[in-house]
Amino acid sequence: MREPDMTFYSNAVQRIQPSATMLVAQRARDLKIQGRDIISLSTGEPDFATPAHIQEAARKAAAEGKTKYPPVNGVNELREAVVRKFKAENGIDYDPAQVIVCNGAKQAISNALIATVNAGDEVIIPVPYWVSYPELVTLLGGVPVYAQTSAPGFKLSAAELEARITPRTKWLVLNSPCNPTGATYSAAELRQLAQVLLRHPQVHVMTDDIYEHLVYDDNVFATLAQVEPSLKDRTLTINGVSKAYAMTGWRIGYAAGESGLIKTMAKVQSQLTSGACSVAQWAAVAALTGPLEQVRQFQAVYAQRRALASDILANAPGLECSRPEGAFYLFPNCEALLGRNAPDGKPLDTDVDFCAALLDATGVAAVPGTAFGRPGNFRITYAIETAALKEACERTKRFCETLE
Repeated sequence: MREPDMTFYSNAVQRIQPSATMLVAQRARDLKIQGRDIISLSTGEPDFATPAHIQEAARKAAAEGKTKYPPVNGVNELREAVVRKFKAENGIDYDPAQVIVCNGAKQAISNALIATVNAGDEVIIPVPYWVSYPELVTLLGGVPVYAQTSAPGFKLSAAELEARITPRTKWLVLNSPCNPTGATYSAAELRQLAQVLLRHPQVHVMTDDIYEHLVYDDNVFATLAQVEPSLKDRTLTINGVSKAYAMTGWRIGYAAGESGLIKTMAKVQSQLTSGACSVAQWAAVAALTGPLEQVRQFQAVYAQRRALASDILANAPGLECSRPEGAFYLFPNCEALLGRNAPDGKPLDTDVDFCAALLDATGVAAVPGTAFGRPGNFRITYAIETAALKEACERTKRFCETLE
């Protein structure tokens, strides 16, 4: 096979890396095809079926011929449903002109960055971070500025935010509950960050709230535009139906913000993809306007799995594993096991080595913390069937015991 001519590819695409979570998931699928007993804990995807009333709304829309090109920024009924959702659940007032519907929340993020980021613009990203944030910024020639957080809470402090802001700062990306850590900012913690942001009017905030409905114990979800209304015009609030409603494949996300920004994001989307799938949009209307009982049932099951998985891994020798406040991930620390050898004799010098050896030895697929900017950790999801989750965690515990 001829070696690829790298001069053919753009400088922009050569600056970025493929999604680490997708690479791990694909390797797990490949091994499964080869006959290996694989349990993948790599992809953040609910194992539940999309609720029946949502599926029925999609069938009804298709039967009624709602299958033509939709408006770029979303069908009116869905944008109105988003407006009502923000008012009822978050106490934020928007109008439909301030809402855009996208092909997943990731496109909402991408649209906003494409619409605003120039070469050299800085985007503050708390560490650990979802893998796509820095890559999207880098693709556009922007500069990811990493704001450090500390275990076990992994939350951005006001002092660290202040230290990372410069005249070139354009955005702060804030993900709560967080992928990969589950860290969930309280209203009081958001107010502390807001006090810093109020002193720096050039900084806009992108709040990725996709795990809004997945919070546990006594934690209460809050979002920045709700906590500090004076920042509303500088805040793009992003959400979607993928995680809470088990609708990952329907690819519907949405964002609300200042009307000029939303209009510019729609301009970007008009050239990249046009509107999101029409039938999926009507399904999303049913999700946002329908009952939340099944969402609460999903949350209760996740809470049980969180307790199960964190208890097993916290008792694995060499691992530190705290119970997260939200989302459906654990982010254990494996640094105490680095420097040892895997059962096959290979040295475990990094978290990447640890995850590779874990997959080879036990069939459990996890994502190295390096992919999220936090070497020495790894991420697993507990959004899989409970028995499989328990088996995967037990395998991981036994693997750690072999390294002693």
